[in-house]
Amino acid sequence: MGKIGLLFGLAAAGAAGEYGIARYFFHRTVVRGNAKRERTQKMAGTDWDAYIPGIRASKEWLSGKPQEDVYITSDDGLRLHGTFFPCPGSDRAVICFHGYTSEGLNDFSSIARFYLEQGFNLMVVDERAHGRSEGTYIGFGCLDRMDARLWIEYVIERLGQDCQVMLHGISMGGATVLMTTGLSLPPQVKAAVSDCGFTSAWEVFSYVLKSMYHMPPFPIMQIADRMARQEAGYGLDQCNARDEVKKAQIPILFIHGDADTFVPCSMVYQLYGACRSGKELLVISGAAHAEAYYKDTKSYERAVTELIGRTIEPLGDRHEGRDSRDEKGE
Repeated sequence: MGKIGLLFGLAAAGAAGEYGIARYFFHRTVVRGNAKRERTQKMAGTDWDAYIPGIRASKEWLSGKPQEDVYITSDDGLRLHGTFFPCPGSDRAVICFHGYTSEGLNDFSSIARFYLEQGFNLMVVDERAHGRSEGTYIGFGCLDRMDARLWIEYVIERLGQDCQVMLHGISMGGATVLMTTGLSLPPQVKAAVSDCGFTSAWEVFSYVLKSMYHMPPFPIMQIADRMARQEAGYGLDQCNARDEVKKAQIPILFIHGDADTFVPCSMVYQLYGACRSGKELLVISGAAHAEAYYKDTKSYERAVTELIGRTIEPLGDRHEGRDSRDEKGE
C-alpha cells in the first residue's frame, strides 16, 4: 500500500472516528429520550439533597392550587403543553421556561408560590421535546424562542390586551428567554428574568467537551452542527443570546451562581455586557447550576420584586387611572 496509502487510511479512520464521536454526542444531547435528566444533574454537579424537602413541600402546595392544562400548536406543528395557574382579577402574568432535560413544574414549583403571592397568573411551559410537549429534537432556545412568542400570544389573548407579561427562564429556559427578547414582542411584555442562561448551544457544548470530557471541540462541534441543521432544523450556532440581547427592548434581570461549573458564570457577564436595554445583574456567591434561588432566596426574590416594581403597574393604580380618564370622558 505504501506510505501514502497508509496515511490516507489513517486519515480516513480518524475522520470516521471523529464522525462517530460527533454522532454519539449529538444523539446524547439533542435527541429526546437519549438526553437524560439524571445525567444532566450529575454533570451539573449541584447538591440538591438539602433542598429536596422544601421542593417537595412546594410541589404539594402548588398541586392544591387551581390549574389547567393548556395546549398550543407550534409553527412546525408540534403540540406544546403548559400548565396555567389563574389569579382571578389580576392582569399580570409570568411565563416560565425550564432547564435542559427538565420540565416546567419541576423547575418552577418553588418560585411559583412567590409569583402567585405577588398576584401573577402563572403559565409554566414544557418546552418542545420535554415533559408533555411533543418533539424529537431539543431546541436549546433557538427553536423554543419561536414557541415562546406563541405562548405570549396565548396569554395576551386569554387575559386581554391590557395585561402585563413577564418572562422567567432557568438554564436552557434562561437562554430561551434571552433569545426571545431579540424578537419583535408585543407591548404587553414588560420584563424578563434569566437565571443561569447560556449564550448558545455551540458555546456551552464546547465548554462541556473541554471541561468534562477533556476533548477538543474541533471538529466534533462542526460535525454535530451539520447534523443538527440536517436533522433538527437549526444550527447549534444559529442563535446566540449574546447577540439577541443587543436587540432587547425590555428590562432584563440576569441571575447566576458564581460556582456554576455547567454553564460558567463568565457567560452571564458576557450577556449582561452585551445587553442594550435596562438591565440588572445578581450573582449569588457559592451557588452552583440552577441553585441560586435556593442558595439565597431572599436576595433572589428581592431582585425580582424590584424588577416587578419598576416594570409592572399595580392593578389598583391601573384601574384608578382608567376610571379617572373615563370620568373626564377620555
